[in-house]
Amino acid sequence: MAKRFSVFSLASMALVGAPLLLHAGAKAADCRGTPVPGIDWAGCTKKNLMLTGSNFENANLVETDLSATDLRDSDFTGANLSKAKLSRAWFGGSHAEKANFEKIEGYRAGFQSVAAKGASFAGAELQRANFQGANLEGVTFEKAELSRVVFSQAVLTGTSFGSANLARADLTKAVFDGPLNFSNAFLSLTRIEGVDLSASIGIEQHQVDMACGDTSTKLPTGLNIPQSWPCPDKD
Repeated sequence: MAKRFSVFSLASMALVGAPLLLHAGAKAADCRGTPVPGIDWAGCTKKNLMLTGSNFENANLVETDLSATDLRDSDFTGANLSKAKLSRAWFGGSHAEKANFEKIEGYRAGFQSVAAKGASFAGAELQRANFQGANLEGVTFEKAELSRVVFSQAVLTGTSFGSANLARADLTKAVFDGPLNFSNAFLSLTRIEGVDLSASIGIEQHQVDMACGDTSTKLPTGLNIPQSWPCPDKD
């Protein structure tokens, strides 16, 4: 009788452990699988790949290494890329509406013409990234590192740069209606020539004094054009 109970117990333990083994196998298989909506690639290494035209809608890409990967014309709608490694990755022409790019490493990443309305880049490391022509309506870049980032011709309506580092970033020819939020933003040599900031909020005289504008730059009421404008050409 004791022997029969022992066999039964072992069988029960095997059945209980089976789902755990299957789950672990499924997680490992996700890293090897091809992109599909909702795929879980969290923590996977997917760098230096050609993945143009992929569908990552609602995917879990937390801490995924996509460095130098070609992701142009892909769908990242609702995807979670928090803390992902995206340095020198290419996202040109992709959709990323309401995607989470918080705290990513995106040095020199290419986001040209990306549609990212409502996305979050809060706390992201984006030095020298390129958002030329991107739709960034309602996007937050709060506390992000945006030094030398290109926003030329990007749609910035409702964008927040609160506490962001915009040193030497290029906002010329950006397109937007209404206010931009520059509360506590660092604007050292930020290019704002010809930009209408008259409705912007959180911007103060000491920030304007550090930035690079010209006589066509429009400032909020109470702020004055510095004598140092226009800035000399910088590399």
